[in-house]
Amino acid sequence: MNSTDPTVLWVLLVILLILSAFFSGSETGMMALNRYRLKHQQKKSSGARRAAKLLKRPDRLIGLILIGNNAVNILAAIIANMLAIIYVGEAAAPWVATASLTILVLVFSEVTPKTIAAQNPEWFAFRASHILRPLMQLMVPLIILVNKCTNFLISLLGFDPKKDRDDGLDSEELKSLVDLSSHKLSSNNQGMLKGILDLENITIEDIMIPRNEMQGIDLEEPINSVMTAILDSEYTRQPLYKGDINNIIGVFNTRKAHHLLKAENISKKLIKQLSETAYFVPESTSLMDQILNFRDKKRRFGVVVDEYGEVQGLVTLEDILEEIVGDFTTDVADQADEIHQLSPDKFEIDGGATIREINKATGWVLPTDGPKTLNGLVLEQLENIPDGNISFLIDNYCFETNTIEGAMVKKVLVSKLTDISKTT
Repeated sequence: MNSTDPTVLWVLLVILLILSAFFSGSETGMMALNRYRLKHQQKKSSGARRAAKLLKRPDRLIGLILIGNNAVNILAAIIANMLAIIYVGEAAAPWVATASLTILVLVFSEVTPKTIAAQNPEWFAFRASHILRPLMQLMVPLIILVNKCTNFLISLLGFDPKKDRDDGLDSEELKSLVDLSSHKLSSNNQGMLKGILDLENITIEDIMIPRNEMQGIDLEEPINSVMTAILDSEYTRQPLYKGDINNIIGVFNTRKAHHLLKAENISKKLIKQLSETAYFVPESTSLMDQILNFRDKKRRFGVVVDEYGEVQGLVTLEDILEEIVGDFTTDVADQADEIHQLSPDKFEIDGGATIREINKATGWVLPTDGPKTLNGLVLEQLENIPDGNISFLIDNYCFETNTIEGAMVKKVLVSKLTDISKTT
């Protein structure tokens, strides 16, 4: 090599900088790949399949990339020093070579390729896998030796070198993932996905039709009253009971009413024969478990009971599905009667409205881990039934009782305060 003709050295330096850029970008691109999208893309992309195979052993992949990157950087330093000797002499060569190569490596072999790879991980990683895969097979012995040394050091530092990366997400993390994908999902799809993820955290008690709103058929009433209750009902199914709602003996499906009308003699015995066996559901059951129970038992209607077997309410398959897809026919009129908007941040709300209904209708975040209705929330805060109207705060929400009847707070004015200091 002629010292007056440094062309070959410049060519070698450029090649080494390109190789360094390749290894730097490969590291960022491979590590930045979305594991969930990669799993989906394997079905149609050979690059995705190669990348997935490489990522099965991330320790070996990182070892390969770092061996390659360090090797080319060291060679580049040697070449840069040789060029510096040619141009500035041996005395200044180390300083000039170090400064020049640092700038070149940072700009062209580190920041630029890593930025491109971070912004386009799939584009970079899938193409890089063409070279990394055969390199991995070629350098396996050296990579294994390096990994054994590094694993020994990792163990000395108190970490487990064999620990696998956990890519699993809990429900809250999945909801965050849905939010991050909002530009690719419609608002309806986002809502349904979040609804499904919430099923595990919501219990039957949160959505059931409470006992005081239940409609049933009392078989101790005269037969004419029983038939009126069956024919005039707006519901498909109603619980059958004797005298007390806790004494439920079955569930009558209104669709079977035509059998009664065809009968020569309508009797309570016939009504009981046409009824289904009651299906009882613990109030603490999660919605996820209950929707699976409904499926397994081929049921759509359950009577909710507490730990003592006392009837607390009713739950239907439709009630659970509405938590996922939103209200079907929902009783929009009923909800309007319960929750009446007076201004953008102020509502008049019926005491029997559930906290979940209020939060869904207003977009607020009233506490749901305590009482289930507004009346219960007010009484819990006041710890007694007030003699007259009274106001109080929960977080940044102002509550003012408006109508009190006996032991029930019937109407409450609730407003959201944008500035808590307004109440002082």
